Amino acid sequence: MSHPLIQLHSVLAFWLSSALRRSARSIITAALIAAVWGALLNPARADVIGEARIIDGDTIQVSGERVRLLGIDAPESRQSCMLSGVDWPCGQNATRALTSATNGKVVTCKGSRRDRYGRLIAICYVGADDLNARMVRDGWALAYRRYGSDYVSQEGEARSAGSGIWQGQFIEPWDWRRQSRASN
Repeated sequence: MSHPLIQLHSVLAFWLSSALRRSARSIITAALIAAVWGALLNPARADVIGEARIIDGDTIQVSGERVRLLGIDAPESRQSCMLSGVDWPCGQNATRALTSATNGKVVTCKGSRRDRYGRLIAICYVGADDLNARMVRDGWALAYRRYGSDYVSQEGEARSAGSGIWQGQFIEPWDWRRQSRASN
């Protein structure tokens, strides 16, 4: 006896091939059914749990899964900021802050979408502590308003306190990346 998904695949393949002989409406319906079927076989929803390996201030790897922290943007690892007229490695400091927050602890990431690089877009936690919010509140990342407003209040707190990158001058990470690409 074959697996139910294989049986479903056979039925859909037969129906799809016969639908190609029918009207455009049938073809569209077949495409929609195929898309839903594909989503059932490869759902984007994922919860990953384990120790984190930090890639940079807004990207980690947990249990072999590359995860981009939802709604935040941290300085790039190679990015420098200015503090009293002197360059300082704010991107490396953001990476260190995330490393410190996760070091030796179990991290749980909950997400349902992937970015163009295939990374899971997620909110990650150590216990009940939202790491995304923590990075913004501590001043090591900005609320990524292009993708939502979840962490705007935490950014205001960090700015008011002069925490993290807010203690000096910086270029927003999205602008720094654009400038970096333009100069290469």
